[in-house]
Amino acid sequence: MTAPYARYRRAVAIPAGMAMATALAFLPNTVATAAEDAPAPTAARADATPLSYVVNVKPGHGTSAHVKKAVAEAGGTIVTSYDQIGVIVVHSSNPGFAKEIRTVRGVQSAGATRTAPLPSASTGDLGAPKVLSAAEVAAADAPAGQDPLQPQQWDLPAIKADKAHEKTLGSEKVTVAVIDTGVDDTHPDIAPNFDRGASVNCVSGKPDTADGAWRPSAEESPHGTHVAGEIAAAKNGVGMTGVAPGVKVSGIKVSTTAGFFYTEAVVCGFVWAAEHGVDVTNNSYYTDPWYFNCKNDPDQKALVEAVGRASRYAEKKGAVNVAAAGNENYDLAADEITDPSSPNDSTPGDRVVDPSKCLDIPTQLPGVVTVASTGAKGIKSSFSNHGLGVIDVAAPGGDSTAYQKPDAPATSGLILGTLPGGKWGYMAGTSMASPHVAGVAALIKSTHPYASPALVKALLYAEADATPCTDPYDINGDGKVDAVCEGTTNRNGFYGWGIADALDAVTK
Repeated sequence: MTAPYARYRRAVAIPAGMAMATALAFLPNTVATAAEDAPAPTAARADATPLSYVVNVKPGHGTSAHVKKAVAEAGGTIVTSYDQIGVIVVHSSNPGFAKEIRTVRGVQSAGATRTAPLPSASTGDLGAPKVLSAAEVAAADAPAGQDPLQPQQWDLPAIKADKAHEKTLGSEKVTVAVIDTGVDDTHPDIAPNFDRGASVNCVSGKPDTADGAWRPSAEESPHGTHVAGEIAAAKNGVGMTGVAPGVKVSGIKVSTTAGFFYTEAVVCGFVWAAEHGVDVTNNSYYTDPWYFNCKNDPDQKALVEAVGRASRYAEKKGAVNVAAAGNENYDLAADEITDPSSPNDSTPGDRVVDPSKCLDIPTQLPGVVTVASTGAKGIKSSFSNHGLGVIDVAAPGGDSTAYQKPDAPATSGLILGTLPGGKWGYMAGTSMASPHVAGVAALIKSTHPYASPALVKALLYAEADATPCTDPYDINGDGKVDAVCEGTTNRNGFYGWGIADALDAVTK
């Protein structure tokens, strides 16, 4: 069973009693080199619209005067340069800019980061989480030692986080960066653990360090705030409890108001995290506008290269990068997948791709921890992407209560999280699974403060609870197989090395 087409991974809509996977991935059955002499300056057409580009050059050096001159003569304006990784962000109204700049000596690749003009003209129905009412929050009752809403968090015992908290809540010296739609650091469950120094707005591709620039506006998605609470909501007698309620969390805003995560913003986010002491990054998105970026396309190749350089740089500087696998019930190990959603900022059309050559970034980049989602019964969520050798680990991301109903006292099969404005609510998706793993990685780092990213990942996989394939996988009980799991108990396409284990993270 393949989930119906949907445009966004980030946005969430949760009608009563029915989950929609994060980013409007609906649950099944819902409606839903050249010579030194540069070419003559290129004149932009009067009706041309500006686009954003990444130009990749040799890392470790400032942008050469030769390349700067070539960018200008091709009709480009440099927005910023990340010399550490050799990525230059450029704006240009010349539709032939990328083709021209690729011929310049010293340019390794270049490509447009979007297919819509600046600013993006695309809009989308972002949907809304299922928000708890003031009365529901006030009526919350929990046993001694638990935050009021914790009994609704079936996901914590699912990864033994409740037991882990009896040992430690995590170290305040560890920071998890939420690279997302922004984080409301004024929320009472986030404020105690918020790391302002590691927070920034990267939407333009250039860091904006103005106070509060990392917060989402009222019309923007609450996604990042929800993720932040899942990771590190404080254990403070208020609301809910995060997986690692003693660690710090920062907000790196990379999403436009319309909900797009463009390459220049994502590159900025990883580089910022790398240079501000971040130990773990959570990436619950895919880089727009291409769901899969095919390396035989020069534009998409440049995007993979730019984001790949940035994520590798973050890991080199000490960060473990964790990312959501996606919500279309795709087998990412298949020979081919039909992608109906790209480019999602202009006019998408069906295209058949080989997911081993056309990558969902950042989740399929080397070194990134790829996370699948499970529901309240501990089996793969109906919407979760999967694939042997692609999925590294699994964690609770929720599912329709009709498919996987939690044990009492929890009532929703979705995942509880913080929402802007001091609220709490439910969402579902691999976007919710990824922060559980980021939280466990933060607990491992708390327990082993000198562990390298490679060691943290090795412990994460070794300590995960091996989970055998669900076979047959008929999530809606209609007698038809909805996905096929390949592999062994110790490693398979649904659960990777297993379901993340927070207790082992703090005791081993």
